[in-house]
Amino acid sequence: MALNNYQYPPASFHFRVVFTGLGDSGIDSRFQSVSGLSIEMETESRKEGGENRYEHALPVRSKFAPLVLKRGLVKDSALLNEWCNNAFQSLDIRPVDLTISLLNPEHEPLMTWNVKHAWPKKWSLSDLNAEQNTLAIETFELQYHYFTISKG
Repeated sequence: MALNNYQYPPASFHFRVVFTGLGDSGIDSRFQSVSGLSIEMETESRKEGGENRYEHALPVRSKFAPLVLKRGLVKDSALLNEWCNNAFQSLDIRPVDLTISLLNPEHEPLMTWNVKHAWPKKWSLSDLNAEQNTLAIETFELQYHYFTISKG
């Protein structure tokens, strides 16, 4: 199998996150991790009269987990920080779209998740501890409506 045909599962460490709607052009932000790209079917239980061995689980709707983005604390990230501050301090919620792309060795997208209508739900900073030599990590938790997946 040739390596350039991408027959092997791709590495998950080579990805890009782009925010659209936070200015004139998209903001390409470097994150150390992205989690929460998951979808689950909510169900409703129905009991059948006379049948006591089980319940029917009926699908209701899709549910998307919050998106969690982590990165080293960046001092000069004005648009992203302003977007979060406006949401938390002024309740000025302005949803934006994101694209999260898993990249191949040539930095081209293998798969892309298009996250729709995202807004900041939570922001946190890792513990500041004088006894440890670690980076300050900021975490963005975003709520969103849904995502779509495209290949290439």
